[in-house]
Amino acid sequence: MKTIHTFRLTCLLACLLLASCDKGFDEMNVNPNALTAVDPALQFNTALVQSAFGYNNLQYETIIVKQMINPFSGVGAAGQYNQDNRGVTSQNWQRGYRNVVRELVDIVAQTKNLPARSNLYHMTRIWKAYTFMQLTDCYGDVPYFEAGKSYLEGIVNPVYDAQEAIYTDLLKEFEEASAALDAAKPRVTSDVLYGGDITRWKRLGYSLLLRAGMRLSKVNPTKAAEVVAKAVAGGVMQSNDDNAILRHTAIFQNPVGSQLNGGQADFFYMAEDFITYLKTNNDPRLASIAVRYVGARNSVEQREALANRTPAVQIGMPQGFDNTTVSAAVARDRLASLYDYSQLDRTRMAGAQAPTFFVTYAQTQLLLAEAVHRKWTTGNAATLFANGIQAHMRQLAGYGASTAVPEAAITAYVQANPLTAGKELEQINTQYWVASFLNGPEAWANFRRTDFPVLKPNPFPGSDLKTEPFIRRLTYTDAELNVNATNVRQAISRQGPDLLDTRVWWDKKL
Repeated sequence: MKTIHTFRLTCLLACLLLASCDKGFDEMNVNPNALTAVDPALQFNTALVQSAFGYNNLQYETIIVKQMINPFSGVGAAGQYNQDNRGVTSQNWQRGYRNVVRELVDIVAQTKNLPARSNLYHMTRIWKAYTFMQLTDCYGDVPYFEAGKSYLEGIVNPVYDAQEAIYTDLLKEFEEASAALDAAKPRVTSDVLYGGDITRWKRLGYSLLLRAGMRLSKVNPTKAAEVVAKAVAGGVMQSNDDNAILRHTAIFQNPVGSQLNGGQADFFYMAEDFITYLKTNNDPRLASIAVRYVGARNSVEQREALANRTPAVQIGMPQGFDNTTVSAAVARDRLASLYDYSQLDRTRMAGAQAPTFFVTYAQTQLLLAEAVHRKWTTGNAATLFANGIQAHMRQLAGYGASTAVPEAAITAYVQANPLTAGKELEQINTQYWVASFLNGPEAWANFRRTDFPVLKPNPFPGSDLKTEPFIRRLTYTDAELNVNATNVRQAISRQGPDLLDTRVWWDKKL
């Protein structure tokens, strides 16, 4: 009995000791320096920085609209061959859907019912709608209403929504959020685009409403006119001071600049169509954009000693070739090698810290010029057209003093290139093509919407295109096809085959 009593006493003491040791145990195992919550304003800046156009911009969008070209094959075989490289097409999805949308959906949920964060809430709504506009323009039907809610609501396989339904909500978001921004309420001073300037955020929102409305010009012109009127009434961008610019730093470098200053510096060249257009029209912007390493026989010789930025010597690389077959064009153009073709100047516009322009006054003026021509709003189309050209030329100074276009050259070009009766749509949208250079998603979307500029299809043999001369959308990612197969299949059955040829809803064939 004594043994049993001693055993029980020992157990009791052990339990008391364990209880004593457990006191404060949870607190002791929590890192006091770890974040338990993130200020949504900081999340917002993360989303803005991650929105910068990246690798996909170089490998598909700028190539599809014949502004740039990469003749090399291998893992980068993509738009230059009209091929469906899902390792590349997934880049827009990774950047926009998995990274940016995730942050924005969370911020909306956090700030929706906080009056003190009202402006941040509505700024986020605008940027979220802008991000989804890019995604749906690229892929067509995408998850929208259930997107980004895995953590918040446990939705791990979101439904894909029809693009028409997405656009209906995007228009509502741009209009409502822009109207709801209030300068009398707390300002988001940490905002990296505008420092929380509500007037400029409103103008951005209404300019995006204008852009979204114009997307409907083929599929629903009546609705487009209605939306344009609302955007104009709300107040769009008034000058280059309103441009939505992300200014990169050594810490947050420009993805395009990083790519062109890295291991693939010698892969990308200016396309023949773009260079020829600028040269033929004596466009002074060419001097700001291009550089040619005259006589370069290899990538090592692409050095500053051979650099020539004079417009007259620039020669764009034609599409339809790879790095071996382009030798015929090299001989035709009397060049030393393919490395002798013009490139985007990576010391200026393609610098690692060069800014990213998301939405600009120049683009907005040109859209208004088209809207006036279509009689969807009032104004002088010729004046708006000239304003758009001037604004983009002046915008180039944002890359640095060496890219600034002289005022005399701007005036001379505008006077020599007035809007001509009967050619308005072609002229306006060709200038939009130039004004959207390096913003591949927008240049490509507007090209599909208007079919301008008039470009010859890429003749490369072995194209994956079956029915269309140009790529009309990018295909869904292999990851989505694997993990969200049921919803992706529903989208494909509604939208059409998961091919580069399939047109998105607003890209109606006329």
